[in-house]
Amino acid sequence: MAEALCQVGCKAIAIMDVLQEHGDEAAEALNKKYNIAAAFYKVDVREERAVHDVIQSIALDLGSVDVLICSAGIADSNIPAETYDIGRFRRLIDINLTGTFLCAQAAGRTMIEQGTGGSIIFIASMSGHIVNWPQQQSCYNASKAAVIQLGKSLAAEWAPHKIRVNSISPGYMDTALNRVPALDAQKKMWCSRTPMRRLGNVDELNNTAIFLASDASTFMTGSDIIVDGGYCVW
Repeated sequence: MAEALCQVGCKAIAIMDVLQEHGDEAAEALNKKYNIAAAFYKVDVREERAVHDVIQSIALDLGSVDVLICSAGIADSNIPAETYDIGRFRRLIDINLTGTFLCAQAAGRTMIEQGTGGSIIFIASMSGHIVNWPQQQSCYNASKAAVIQLGKSLAAEWAPHKIRVNSISPGYMDTALNRVPALDAQKKMWCSRTPMRRLGNVDELNNTAIFLASDASTFMTGSDIIVDGGYCVW
């Protein structure tokens, strides 16, 4: 999504993550390929002060904060609920939900201070709408349902500040995380349960993010866009 935004002419971009090496490489690659101001900021999205400080630094370094995409998340799949460790449950909620809120809160404050509005985009999941089968992932599903409702709630609160908050709920996508032999059997099952009979490609997701970040969607807030090849219709 960061690269897609560079392709359509954003003026500067910041990447936030806990992985220093990968973040530095990504920022350098975007800078060289698109001749754009790209910077990496190491941060754990669970840490309130760290998130606040990083968003402030981005506003100072790059001039403003106009678009925020919250995509940090983990999934504990194929763990029966009756044996799910509560420590893992809390960690997942802390990353998927608390981290999303903290980033949105910090960016929202900055956008309100700027007085120019902005677009905040949450990456939720179709798992916030349906229960995936056959994998067992009750905590992940609950976290993504909460992300969708958080987006709607913030949209209502921040609309007077011209801040739009929307979410994207992807279905099964052909991303690097899914390109592992261990998932081959499950991917066949996923495709068989998807009306379009395939996984989504990354551009089909990226283009939705560009739409929500741009002036093409200025009358949209509090919406959740399901990009799932029709999976949720059955």
